[in-house]
Amino acid sequence: MGTFPSQSEQEQLIEKLAIFKIQGRDKGGRKILRIIGKFFPARIVSTDVLNKYLEEKIFPKLEKKPFSVLYLHTDVQRSENFPGISALRSFYDAIPINVKENLEAVYFVHPGLQARLFLATFGRILFSGGLYGKLRYVSRLDYLWDHVRRNEIEVPDFVYDHDEDLEYRPMMDYGLESDHPRVYGAPAVDSPLSTYSMRCIS
Repeated sequence: MGTFPSQSEQEQLIEKLAIFKIQGRDKGGRKILRIIGKFFPARIVSTDVLNKYLEEKIFPKLEKKPFSVLYLHTDVQRSENFPGISALRSFYDAIPINVKENLEAVYFVHPGLQARLFLATFGRILFSGGLYGKLRYVSRLDYLWDHVRRNEIEVPDFVYDHDEDLEYRPMMDYGLESDHPRVYGAPAVDSPLSTYSMRCIS
């Protein structure tokens, strides 16, 4: 592990990349916290700095009313943008109890097959307080719009491109076809099971 940039530089990077953004509402009228996994600079942002950023900039906006999380897992790779299991647990433990209680759903877009297997095994241990049961697979964007107001959410072009790849090459859903070192979507939709890719476990 190399030396991290300064705390202020890390905070500026998180802000610039817009990894975390409160934007739009779901069909139930709840605010949405959009998280773009591909943009997360896991190798140069420390757990402590990220927790501080969330505590100061994100959590205060989610304390008073129910909200949902939209997590875009598209193109997440272990070597670049996955923080590791211990860091994930640290992030989760740092969420204030009143924020955890307001979280009603997590929409997990483009989960990998190994991700589903991993959290089917370890999800209940890693995430207490019922979060595991709030996770929903969304293998295609078309299914996401059943739950989220499409015109209120910005989804990066690479997510649409990947979605189109999955439509034309369905075996990628099952991890049986891949010509890119990236995590592909899972066949299950809106399952109450959580997902994170074994490929992405540090």
